[in-house]
Amino acid sequence: MQIGNVPSSEVKHIWDQACAQLQIQLSPAVYNTWIVSNPVSTLDYLEDSKCLATIMSPTAFHSTNLKKNLHLQIKQSLDKATGKNCEIQYVVGSIVFSPATNRMNKARQSGFSTVGKTIKPELKMNDFENRQSPRVEDLFSESILTSASEDRTTALARAIGLRKDYTFETFAVSTTNEMAHAAATAVSNRPGTAYNPLFLYGGVGVGKTHLMHAIGNNIIKNDPNKKIIYCTGEEFTNEIVQSIQKKNTNLFKSKFRNADVLLIDDVQFIAGKNAVQEEFFHTFNALSKQQGQIVLTSDKPPHEMNLLEDRLRSRFEAGLMIDIQIPSFELRTAILLVKSKAAGLSIPIDIAKTIASRVESARKIEGVITSIRSEIELKGKFISEELINSLLDTEVVEKRPRISASPSEIIKTVANHYRLKQTALKGKRRVKSLVVARHIAMYLLKNELNLPLAEIGRWFSGRDHTSVLHAVRKVERDLKTNDSTMRDISALRTTLSLTSH
Repeated sequence: MQIGNVPSSEVKHIWDQACAQLQIQLSPAVYNTWIVSNPVSTLDYLEDSKCLATIMSPTAFHSTNLKKNLHLQIKQSLDKATGKNCEIQYVVGSIVFSPATNRMNKARQSGFSTVGKTIKPELKMNDFENRQSPRVEDLFSESILTSASEDRTTALARAIGLRKDYTFETFAVSTTNEMAHAAATAVSNRPGTAYNPLFLYGGVGVGKTHLMHAIGNNIIKNDPNKKIIYCTGEEFTNEIVQSIQKKNTNLFKSKFRNADVLLIDDVQFIAGKNAVQEEFFHTFNALSKQQGQIVLTSDKPPHEMNLLEDRLRSRFEAGLMIDIQIPSFELRTAILLVKSKAAGLSIPIDIAKTIASRVESARKIEGVITSIRSEIELKGKFISEELINSLLDTEVVEKRPRISASPSEIIKTVANHYRLKQTALKGKRRVKSLVVARHIAMYLLKNELNLPLAEIGRWFSGRDHTSVLHAVRKVERDLKTNDSTMRDISALRTTLSLTSH
């Protein structure tokens, strides 16, 4: 047997034989992911009984996992295909043969002797822009392994459906969400034993989904082998429907009931759907029995989900339930600064406060930041008060749910919200609780219906336009500093937008 480099055609033939064995031993997913994309690039016969195979992978992540998880199977397959004791070296990069190499291989295939001639293949590491790839002994150094671990974590998170930027490090904490943050952190560090289930509820844009993704990302970071499933209530419902239609419900049950961690966002979607609630009930019980962690988010607590079955409601309430409030002014400012920094924007603190005073949710803050970034990158504008006010008028006012309520309906809604009689709200008494509610009603009539000041005054015992203007401006000032006022107005707008459609 000739000693030295094996022709590429022969390498391919040997690798095909090894792959035929590996394809039998491994699942299709493992074979297609790890074997097909990481072929033997060169083969050298060292002596009659030994050979050296080089497997070249696109990333250190691939090389590390091949050596850690599939080395024995690959070696056994190559030993059988070559008839030799095959050693394997793992290299990062990609191989390109030079014309000289191709001529050498053709000469060998044609039977011409290459004795006395030294012709070596030229290796070009395209992945590293022609730089030399790491030595085998360096491939598993601390820096390479750290990089590979990060690659693996990112890949796993993406496969699960988690946002890589939704972590505990990027979650701003204040009094409105500190309990939720602490509970989520505890669950991610001790899944299945801390709080189970963890039920987070609150309005739109308060950070429920961020915390859920952060839990998943942290669990992967601590233990990449945990089987995590993340989906919305709607996606869970769709999977059940499809499994019933395709008559493969056993696959669905196997997937969800064998998870280590189940994250369901917007679980309120399953309420009222009998078949879905039935399956979720059994899934919940199966996971609880094997100490699988369950995390749920909803826009309302279980007792307000009218169409939710009592047996599910009792299980949701058996764990830790946390209400996440609308973020405070200070927290909104902090969120804006954190997210703008992540987006590569430098927003002055005074402008950040202006935005926070007019935007009540973290989700809307993301929209504003995206708009600012597009104005700067696509239109060449600079961050200024004028630009921010213009964008806020579009993002906050124009994109707000349209309210088509009448003046009397707004007054009635405000009275009900503050538990006051309409006659008292429209009257002349100046008790503090009445004055606050009256001012907010005037503000809503002006900002939502754009009524003239004089007309608004007539709804409140004939007050003149200066009194109405004072009330509107007072509420506008309070919105910048008083979180209670912002929460009340946000709740009233939500109620009015729902009742007016």
